[in-house]
Amino acid sequence: MRFDTVIRHGTVVTASDTFVSDVGIKDGRIAALAAELDDADEIIDARGLFVLPGGIDSHVHLDQPSGDGIVMADDFDSGTRSAAIGGNSTVLAFCMQEKGQSLREALKVYHAKADGQCHVDVSFHLVITDPTADVLGQELPALVEDGYTSLKIFMTYEGLRLRDDEILATLDAARRTGALVMVHCENEDAIRYLIGRHEEEGKLAAKFHATTRPIAAEREATHRALSLAEIVDVPVVIVHVSNREAMEEIRRARRRGQKIAGETCPQYLMLTADDLDQEALEGAKYVCSPPPRDKASQDACWEGLEQGVFDLFSSDHCPFRFDDPEGKMNEKGKRHFRWIPNGIPGVATRLPILFSEGVMKGRIDINQFVALTSTNHAKLYGLYPRKGTISIGADADIALWDPERRVTLTNQMLQHGADYTPYEGLEIRGWPVRLLLRGKTIVSDSALTPRADRQGAYLARGRSSMVG
Repeated sequence: MRFDTVIRHGTVVTASDTFVSDVGIKDGRIAALAAELDDADEIIDARGLFVLPGGIDSHVHLDQPSGDGIVMADDFDSGTRSAAIGGNSTVLAFCMQEKGQSLREALKVYHAKADGQCHVDVSFHLVITDPTADVLGQELPALVEDGYTSLKIFMTYEGLRLRDDEILATLDAARRTGALVMVHCENEDAIRYLIGRHEEEGKLAAKFHATTRPIAAEREATHRALSLAEIVDVPVVIVHVSNREAMEEIRRARRRGQKIAGETCPQYLMLTADDLDQEALEGAKYVCSPPPRDKASQDACWEGLEQGVFDLFSSDHCPFRFDDPEGKMNEKGKRHFRWIPNGIPGVATRLPILFSEGVMKGRIDINQFVALTSTNHAKLYGLYPRKGTISIGADADIALWDPERRVTLTNQMLQHGADYTPYEGLEIRGWPVRLLLRGKTIVSDSALTPRADRQGAYLARGRSSMVG
């Protein structure tokens, strides 16, 4: 067989194996794993490099409505460009249903935003904010059959959160249809109470965002979400876990026999609440929910990655510009933390941070890295084995990593729409030096190639590996 491309002399890594092999690519898929493949139109020398499946970031917000006068910093063009720079070949973004809107109407809007704009492959999670009988009983079953097999619900944010009875109804609809539910766990009533108390005391600076969203509010909501899932007997994903207390709720529920996936993010490994306590409103850059915690919580989240409490390492990329009246520095946000847009950029830095801080510092091994950043995402969200691994027949989504490449992170190199990165100046060891999407090089030496000109495709997905 003559191949379109052969990657030679690299060290291939999957979630379970590490081995030296050439990779033969034909018609956008992996066609051979063997030694001494050389009959190809293009030969890529990967000597000294890791050959990994492209990253899959399954928690990304792009071009999402964010309140009056607030504009998200990334659309699908800039967001997927930044994803590619960071070694990702697939992102799963959120399609937000607005009150009174059907899911089909919401999808029409988001497909129009994404179509023809994506540099990497894209799929959508449904966000259900208005779980009417028609939505749960008519629309959701049909959409699951069409390949929209995951959805997200919120326990916080007025206008987005669901009551417990609505959560139960949504979970039950997911059980009947085979959809996988992601849950944002924070107790909105507790948060609103604490905000009121802070307002009475005149505590309105950015740092008080963290003290109005304490660990206990996340822990309680995590326990409640898992209890509701147990009542309905349905698997759930607990997203962006920030602390040991919420982790322990996941551990206890698993001991009861529940099927649960846990997720954490770079901000809970690298940032703390102290980052919000800065002069000249700089702390607004670090406002996200749940907020960064403390050093003990950082250590706990590393433990969760090392010990398998967390199946997923995602970015929760939710970017806003800082020095912008439509971003973090809007007029109301300058006066009150409540109006600072929640979220930080991170789709390009997710993989390098975990590689540098995790693999290169011995906290996790390279196979765990692949599982946490690619394979588990593909399995949980119905893309495996097409995505998330290096095997015969899989899409040739491949990232070549130089473990010795040293990089100092700067905002400019990340090529997203935000005007800052929370990780400015961080020294990174290990970097994705080349990225292939379905066999075509779309990134080389941190620059997009002409082949990357919006070649990303929309992905319909099968059922989750947790649903059965």
